[in-house]
Amino acid sequence: MKLSIIVLCWNDLKVIGDCLRSIYATTHSSDFEVIVSDNGSTDGSIEFIGQNFPQVRVIRNGKNLRFAKANNVGIRESRGEYVLILNSDTIIHEGTLDKIVSFADKHPEAGGFGCRVLNPDGSYQACVRPFPTIRSEWIAALHLNPLAYLSDWFQPGIYVGWKGNTQRTVGWLAGCFILFRGDLLKRLGGFDEQFFYYYEDMDLCRRVWQAEYSILYTPYVTITHLGGQSTSKRFPPITFALDGQITRYRYYYKHYGKRGARRARTVALAALGLRRNIYGLIQLARPSEARKARLEHLRVLFEWNLRVDPIRLVEQGEEPDLGIDLSARVLER
Repeated sequence: MKLSIIVLCWNDLKVIGDCLRSIYATTHSSDFEVIVSDNGSTDGSIEFIGQNFPQVRVIRNGKNLRFAKANNVGIRESRGEYVLILNSDTIIHEGTLDKIVSFADKHPEAGGFGCRVLNPDGSYQACVRPFPTIRSEWIAALHLNPLAYLSDWFQPGIYVGWKGNTQRTVGWLAGCFILFRGDLLKRLGGFDEQFFYYYEDMDLCRRVWQAEYSILYTPYVTITHLGGQSTSKRFPPITFALDGQITRYRYYYKHYGKRGARRARTVALAALGLRRNIYGLIQLARPSEARKARLEHLRVLFEWNLRVDPIRLVEQGEEPDLGIDLSARVLER
């Protein structure tokens, strides 16, 4: 088996059919299998797959395991030389999977591979980034991004001025489409399951680099990513924002230690405070309900970070109680 494709499904009936159809219609020379890891869908997704794509292997997890855990279930069952992590809200273009496998075969120095990701309108979607650092977060927080044109020292967590049109090694790839060498991926243990929302792809790519393999990007292979179809409208934005804050601290604690986690809190407060002030001034000049809601969102994030102890959060799971309703929050971690 040359390629195993892992597709995570969570009530994705609206998009997963087009995704699977595109895989089978555009892949011609690679021997592959498709594994759908289902997080307890109740919208008929699994029944649809069974009726229309009986060749797909479906693993029923029975509940929402989130991204890392559910993908790891599929990874453990995979048989391919390569394993592709693929979002259900993607469309594979003609020859994409054959080309990316051929590309990987020609680059044994790399352990992970990414392609050019496009928005539905055909524009470039930035799914490739350098690893974040405290310095890069300060640069982004202070809006010093233009200085990156003068020196990479000012890199703000994105590749300033680069639009994904050249082949290069990169820090990390977004999890909508990442091809890994199967043996390496299993040796690394797949995704670190402590990262239950955000940072799981970043962390895994970092461990690929630590294993002395590179992450390689090619612009000559493309997909379309609809973006956010699996999660964006299912929970209030503050739900995901707070979960993202937790995994952010876990990432800095894991890779930079206690000092890194504490410094991450300082830059978060600075960034959120600056944004609150800017939005507040604009709201005074041009009031709007949307901006009012955004200000409340920023207030909650600022208060949460102000009151959190990053070390106790990571080590003991202790986080601030802000007295707000988080009943919609997915707590599977």
